[in-house]
Amino acid sequence: MRKSDLINQISDKTGIPKVDVLVTLETMFKEVKESLSNGQNIYIRGFGSFITKKRAAKIGRNIKKNIAVEIPEHFIPAFKPAKEFVSEVKSKRKPD
Repeated sequence: MRKSDLINQISDKTGIPKVDVLVTLETMFKEVKESLSNGQNIYIRGFGSFITKKRAAKIGRNIKKNIAVEIPEHFIPAFKPAKEFVSEVKSKRKPD
């Protein structure tokens, strides 16, 4: 499912115009990005948590030049689903 499909589904189910759903969704994504960039985690009960994880510094390799490259410590965004969310997906989705 793409973002446009999600917007269409939300609009169909709620009766809210697609433009308003798009603006709301874009604002939500923007706020999540800004909050994580500022070091704030987001907790949504029953859905999950948007968090930042710290990656330790490490040595990588530039394959073309065959030299070692130091990768500094940095943070990456991550999503941790809530227990209810995980159990719902497990119970409704059957293995192929």
